[in-house]
Amino acid sequence: MTGLFSLAGRTAMVTGASRGLGKAIALGLAEAGASLVLAARDGAKLEETAEEIRATGGQARTIAFDLADLDAVQAATDRLNAESAAIDILVNNGAIGGWGPLHESTLAHWENMFDVNVSSMYLLCRDLSKGMVARKWGRIVNFASYVSDTGRPNLSAYVASKHAVLGLTRSIAADLAPHGVTCNAIAPGFFDTDMAAPTVGHPERAKIFRSAIALDRFGDPREMVGPVQFLASDASAYITGHMLPVDGGVANILSLPVVVET
Repeated sequence: MTGLFSLAGRTAMVTGASRGLGKAIALGLAEAGASLVLAARDGAKLEETAEEIRATGGQARTIAFDLADLDAVQAATDRLNAESAAIDILVNNGAIGGWGPLHESTLAHWENMFDVNVSSMYLLCRDLSKGMVARKWGRIVNFASYVSDTGRPNLSAYVASKHAVLGLTRSIAADLAPHGVTCNAIAPGFFDTDMAAPTVGHPERAKIFRSAIALDRFGDPREMVGPVQFLASDASAYITGHMLPVDGGVANILSLPVVVET
């Protein structure tokens, strides 16, 4: 691939790359010419993704760590910087969800949600952007959510964490703009992934949620490749601090007459 959307000569790191959206994104970025650094908890699953990339002539390496373990996240960024991994593109896709009413929630649940969805992202952006700044080029793509600018019942910790992702993204964009580094967010709607299984895998619940999506279907993980590739490439050079919804046209989400449980 050549032109504005080519990623040839770039190195991209994708978190949550062992399955779902992260795996689809990693495969797509490799197809666009990027070398991949794949991150997730499950080293064996990561290696499967890496082998798929190598089988098509691409380059990929893996680094296994848990986003919930901030010491492990720090160790991973230290290792990558020590090895001069030269991450040009950082895709912070890894995240967790969790349902439950506020009055039954715990501080441990809240802290775990923020460790995985926000604090690990902060560390990765902070440490891996240093090389981007030095090279005067970089792309950071953070995964927010369709709830990043609204509220939802039974999701207080998750919604708060995704609001934080949007605020972090916009602040990083302002910090790094003078150095040729952009930072944007993607706000996914409902995709057919393990994380959305409580909704997608429940026929009655799925029907209700589909009725709030203009395209009347859940997204295929491969449909996330184009938006990420755009924000990771020179095609988006004049875009930073933006949140791009990739949600099939979600409408009236707040009025959905459904209670989702684990």
